[in-house]
Amino acid sequence: MRLRSIIVSTVLIAGISGMAPAAEEQSAIARGARLYDKWFAENKTAKPEANHPVYPASGKYGKADSWRCKECHGWDMKGKDGAYSKGSHVSGIAGITASAGKDPKAIAALLRDKNHGYSEAQLSAKDAADLALFVSKGQVDYYAKYVDQASNKSKGDKDKGEVYFNTLCANCHGVDGKKITTGPSLGSVASNGVEMMHKVLNGQPAEQMPALRALDHQISADLVAHLQTLPQ
Repeated sequence: MRLRSIIVSTVLIAGISGMAPAAEEQSAIARGARLYDKWFAENKTAKPEANHPVYPASGKYGKADSWRCKECHGWDMKGKDGAYSKGSHVSGIAGITASAGKDPKAIAALLRDKNHGYSEAQLSAKDAADLALFVSKGQVDYYAKYVDQASNKSKGDKDKGEVYFNTLCANCHGVDGKKITTGPSLGSVASNGVEMMHKVLNGQPAEQMPALRALDHQISADLVAHLQTLPQ
């Protein structure tokens, strides 16, 4: 019995010490993704009032939006080589896919360089660390499995997605996606499958929306497939 107790205790301790950091890393990655989306909403700092220094003068999304990581690098993280190679969001700036797997500390340092120019007042050390962790370990190749690149429609199962939505999301959003009246209906903003995948996986900046990143990503793809059927 004593040996069994020792084994059980060892397994429990190992599980706690092994799983807690992994779980915390996933929550930090999700927060980093929300900062990538709209950092000044997530960390509640002042919106920039001027264009980002490297944002092109011809760009259509200036001032605060030009400081959003996603505005230059895209929801698909491919920048000028992805969805933002054409259309109103063209910036001509490279994506961040080449930084996947790199040292998060080195990525955090880049956020302070002359090209990115984020001050400590804009992104704290923790903000920079979380954002860098997302860039290093949190990128998802959406087009490989979850979203059709040509149509931007989710490849998920909309029927399964309806079940997930009704049990996970409808309490706040309503079964028709229109319950929250302080923002647009879900059906009216769901056409961009990659953007929706990003938000379902990581949550909406500064909101109480849960992040599903730690779950099988197929669940998020199924949810997005259902979102794209909701009324506008």
